Amino acid sequence: MCVRAALRTVDRPMPRYVVERTFPEGLGITPSPEGAATCRAVVERNLDGGVTWLCSYVSVDDGATFCVYEAPSPEAIRRAAQRNGLPVDRIIQVRVLDPYFDG
Repeated sequence: MCVRAALRTVDRPMPRYVVERTFPEGLGITPSPEGAATCRAVVERNLDGGVTWLCSYVSVDDGATFCVYEAPSPEAIRRAAQRNGLPVDRIIQVRVLDPYFDG
C-alpha cells in the first residue's frame, strides 16, 4: 500500500512523514470488518486537511505504530491526529531510498 504514493504527479511532490505513536493499552485495531471500518473513518477524516495515510507498521506487542503519511505540513498531521483521537509522539520528514534505483 505504500507504493500508492507513486501515482502522484512528479511536478508537485507532497512531503512525506513518518509519525511515531505509542499506545500504552495497545492499538486495538484487528484485521476484521470493524477494524477496516475504523481505518476507513481515519482516512476520511484525514482528507479534510489534505493528509494521506499511506501505510503503518505496528510493533509486535501492539504498543507502537510507525505511520507513513503525505501531508502539506507536520501541523496538518497533528490536526488530523487530533480529529481522529490519535496520539503523536514524533513526526519526522523523510524521503524514499529505493534499494533498486538506477544510480
